[in-house]
Amino acid sequence: MLRLHVAKPAQPGPFPGVLFFSDIYQLGEPILRLVHRLAGYGYVVAAPEIFHRLEPPGTVLTPGGIGRLRGNHDARHTAVDDFDRDTKAVIDWLMDQPEVQRDKLASMGFCIGGHLTFRAAFDARIRASVCCYPTGLHDGVLGDEPTDTLQHCRSITGAVLAIFGSRDPHVPQQAREQILTAFATSGLRYHHLVFDADHTFMRDDGPRWDPQASDEAWAASIGFLGAQLSGNSSSASSSASTS
Repeated sequence: MLRLHVAKPAQPGPFPGVLFFSDIYQLGEPILRLVHRLAGYGYVVAAPEIFHRLEPPGTVLTPGGIGRLRGNHDARHTAVDDFDRDTKAVIDWLMDQPEVQRDKLASMGFCIGGHLTFRAAFDARIRASVCCYPTGLHDGVLGDEPTDTLQHCRSITGAVLAIFGSRDPHVPQQAREQILTAFATSGLRYHHLVFDADHTFMRDDGPRWDPQASDEAWAASIGFLGAQLSGNSSSASSSASTS
């Protein structure tokens, strides 16, 4: 059974809805802090357990060591179609909630969740997507077999914000250039930011956390979501930032 962690503002809605994807470690405290931070800006946020077919309910994997191996194992043994089915199920769920503005849906995700967020944008109901250091987007590595996610840019009707770290070994410069070239040549409406930071720099429980870059990335993300969901958006552009 697919389980969701749902966070929303304390005051009455309705609010825009956000489908939120974790990294491979699922919904541990660092990720839940991100979920609740986003909800605090005025969003109903629904975060699924991405490996619910393989892990017991409530499973949280410990970063590094065995946890990383187990998370990567779960990713390799989940069918891409199953990821996509879960995405549709959560979007459908958000659409059914009375406190959610059905015409204002977005997605946000980190690492593998950044890749899943990009795929969520294939659904026309998603108007804005924030993909934070998306792994496997450039080479099609996601689930139990290679996928051609990046080849479907033209099917996305919403806008995309891609956030990268310049020192990210999982999305190095060549991979970023491949991703951005695909964005630009497809006509996708997008923005991108590159911070002088490592992979998973927005996660606050390890040595790679960069609070300054994280705060800047959050400010950009909230501004982007607000502009896109309000209809006050701009055309495709590319920008870069370092911190």
